[in-house]
Amino acid sequence: METNNPFQQNPLPVDDNKTAAIVSYFWFIGWLIAYFAMYKDNQTALSRYHMRQTLLFHLIVTVLTWGLGFIFTAIFLSTGFYAIFYLLNLLRLALFIVWIMGFIGAINGEQKPIPFIGERAQTMFPGI
Repeated sequence: METNNPFQQNPLPVDDNKTAAIVSYFWFIGWLIAYFAMYKDNQTALSRYHMRQTLLFHLIVTVLTWGLGFIFTAIFLSTGFYAIFYLLNLLRLALFIVWIMGFIGAINGEQKPIPFIGERAQTMFPGI
């Protein structure tokens, strides 16, 4: 027999682990926090999808920005061609737009791949 207690709180809804998906978009630190603090004990399809996608995204961003930064700096120092840095800034802007697209997908709880990276990440990191 159930009693209606007005002071009894309703149980929290089942977490679809959107939080881990969202936090993983905040660079490697956020990804590590999401993986070890939120994802390990509560794996869902949504969190698994975004954890894979953001891992590859963060790796690509790091390699491109650091690698091209060094290359473009060498070109600038040897030729004095300053406009090369505008190309690096355009690349950063494009990566930021791709990040926003993935972040909005995580907030909305969608398993929507980000351009050029999303589908490949799902096959590259099957263990996550």
